[in-house]
Amino acid sequence: MGQDTGERFFLVVVDDTDELHQALYFACGRAKKTGGRIAMVYVLQPAEFAHWAGVGELMREEAREHAEDRIRKEAEIVEELTGKPPLIFMREGKPVDEIIALIKEEPNIRLLVLGADVKSDTAGPLVSYLTGKGASVCPVPMTIVPGNLTDEQIENLI
Repeated sequence: MGQDTGERFFLVVVDDTDELHQALYFACGRAKKTGGRIAMVYVLQPAEFAHWAGVGELMREEAREHAEDRIRKEAEIVEELTGKPPLIFMREGKPVDEIIALIKEEPNIRLLVLGADVKSDTAGPLVSYLTGKGASVCPVPMTIVPGNLTDEQIENLI
């Protein structure tokens, strides 16, 4: 991508949280209804074993394989729900930094869809940051989908 093609993408952060399902299901429903598409990003966090290069590299490779498997499974769901393959991004670094950088680099990303953790005292680190002191750094609107909604409840909201 890189330049504005007029297509509208809804960005969903793929991770191992339970609330990913609700965010992805909502985003797919909105994309299908409005003629938009789904973009997905998985952010790998750098390995902390810099002084043990071999161990760090092995951990990095295992994390990348896990990320690729996870995003591939979610991409199948997106295609099933929307009829279109998603745009896929893999990044490495701090999740907030990488997500904001991606949105700034890709003008066709028009909405960030996040799932909120409803099983803890916070909505999750990403949601908490972006709805608090980090709200000023996100250049697109955000939709936050509660992680306890059923598919039927989401359908009624779309």
